[in-house]
Amino acid sequence: MAKDILSTLKPAPGSRRKPKRIGRGQGSGHGGTSTRGHKGAGSRSGSSRPAWFEGGQMPLVRRLPKRGFFHPFRQEFQVVNVESLNKLADDGRLQGGIVTPEILAKLGMVKKADAAVKILGNGELKAKLDVSAHAFSKSAVEKIEKAGGKVQSISASAKQ
Repeated sequence: MAKDILSTLKPAPGSRRKPKRIGRGQGSGHGGTSTRGHKGAGSRSGSSRPAWFEGGQMPLVRRLPKRGFFHPFRQEFQVVNVESLNKLADDGRLQGGIVTPEILAKLGMVKKADAAVKILGNGELKAKLDVSAHAFSKSAVEKIEKAGGKVQSISASAKQ
């Protein structure tokens, strides 16, 4: 059998129906009221209901419980643990022991270089590092300074 050519393709027999022709007399089966029923708003011209209208039933959006709170000024951080910084230092991937959000993004520790970064204190840190980030947990600051490193906070509002 030869390959079908796109220009000769047709829908399967019986899969397509002619549209309902409304208001074309009684013989068509859709004359008289033209499928609109008798009287009422739905029978009048220009009548329409919103897609979400449920016939007077309590709408879904009003039946569902509302939970939580939306904080419009929420600051989202990309988090990095000191354990991860220690691993980078052990692998020799940190040049001069300097850590910045841009360096972390290059090394694949955070996804975006221009988003806020927070350093958390999970794990141990043995390497002496100079860490610059937008925020630090107390335990992270203690561990970095205990290892002989420095902590420098970057203004978080500058990076939004």
